[in-house]
Amino acid sequence: MNRTPVVVLISGTGSNLAALLAAASEPDAPYEVVGVLADREAPGLDHARKAGIPTEVVSLADHPDRASWDRALADAVGRFEPELVVLAGFMKLIGAPLLDAFGGRIVNTHPALLPSFPGAHGVRDALAHGVKITGATVIDVDAGVDTGRILAQVPVEVLDGDTEETLHERIKLAEQPLLVDVVRRLTSRS
Repeated sequence: MNRTPVVVLISGTGSNLAALLAAASEPDAPYEVVGVLADREAPGLDHARKAGIPTEVVSLADHPDRASWDRALADAVGRFEPELVVLAGFMKLIGAPLLDAFGGRIVNTHPALLPSFPGAHGVRDALAHGVKITGATVIDVDAGVDTGRILAQVPVEVLDGDTEETLHERIKLAEQPLLVDVVRRLTSRS
């Protein structure tokens, strides 16, 4: 079976990456993760390393300015020749070079039910607003901040006494199968 090549970008622990790798190991998986990139030496890179998947750190600090980092990131992704790019807890906005090269083939997760609570603090913002239901969203990435076309969503109840940490952990548990389902759907070939 010819599997669709996917590159995953992370910044943290890689829980979504771990879910994608587990699903990719199934015999009927329509995709394979061919590379994992991070914007820092993230603990989540260990998931890829243990699976024998090439990793690379493209740190903003290693570049003279944001524009050169954007080009370096796009070049690093491009070397893997992916058909899909998955931002799985990648905590940097991506620039025009990556969008120009892979526009329409980049997806991102967000820990809220977009269009509500976009940006880096979706969980905190949902709690501060007092909502009773929040959730996770997977979107097509565009040039805006969490403004792309919504591909899938799953609700998560906000419980009395939830903290940002407890709620975010429950959102991650809902987000992982949602992301795997979207990636499977986008990479399935008829």
